[in-house]
Amino acid sequence: MNKHILIEKLKTLGFKEYESKVLIALLKGIPMSASEVAKEADIIRNSVYDILKNFVEKGYCNEIETDTILNYQVIDPEVIMDKIERDHTKSYKENISSIKNTFGELTSIFKDNVSNAAKPTTNVQLIRGFNKHRFAKYVDCFKEARIEVLGMFRVSGTYSDELNEDTLALIKKGGKVKSLYQAGTLDFKIVKNGQTTQGTHQDLIKILEKFSKQGEDIRISKIKIPTMAIFDKKKVFLSMTGDKNIPKHQQADVIINNEDFAQHMCDLFNFYWQNSMTIKEFKQS
Repeated sequence: MNKHILIEKLKTLGFKEYESKVLIALLKGIPMSASEVAKEADIIRNSVYDILKNFVEKGYCNEIETDTILNYQVIDPEVIMDKIERDHTKSYKENISSIKNTFGELTSIFKDNVSNAAKPTTNVQLIRGFNKHRFAKYVDCFKEARIEVLGMFRVSGTYSDELNEDTLALIKKGGKVKSLYQAGTLDFKIVKNGQTTQGTHQDLIKILEKFSKQGEDIRISKIKIPTMAIFDKKKVFLSMTGDKNIPKHQQADVIINNEDFAQHMCDLFNFYWQNSMTIKEFKQS
């Protein structure tokens, strides 16, 4: 292999240029003096001593003492590879541990500040950005609910036949979850036998039947409905998605903290609910 290419590869592993040259020189495999290593590596001799001392300490080469001079002999490169791999693994674990500890402290500070902060003076929040961030805000609203969550959803995305933990937790505490699903146009996927496939009406029925058995009150709408959730008749989460001409990072959701508005949205929910079908009626249709 071209020596310059090998040097560049070693540099990506953390070796400096002179260190790379010394290691390649030692690959002759025979005991060599510092002067011989410097000549083979084509670097000045004064630069070699510290590198060889460092290599000995790391276990990359052996230091052989003779009557007149110290010689150096590289150990098996596979052993060096194992040492470097273990060092990288140790460093990675230490970095991850440091990240978790640091952000654990940051999270604690953030939660303390949030709990002690005065309630926002505005009753409308606009959340822009990627879907994961906006969904996280929806989850926060759900976790704060204590009595009832009314939701209207278009059937899209990926579904499983298990209710999420937050829904089950609210139901177990005696809360009510009523959901209205739009089934006019199916655009969802389902996980079957470890694989994601396009969902069908039959898949939707099976999923919703399982949701119903787990405690969710469900109806199905064949007419178009907004994507919205109402929490404890006090807070409304409106998803403004749906326009495919708007890039995902520019889409937005709105959270409205207003009991009068929430009651109006409850009335709207009840209108759609009364004009929808039960799962049984949907199966028959």
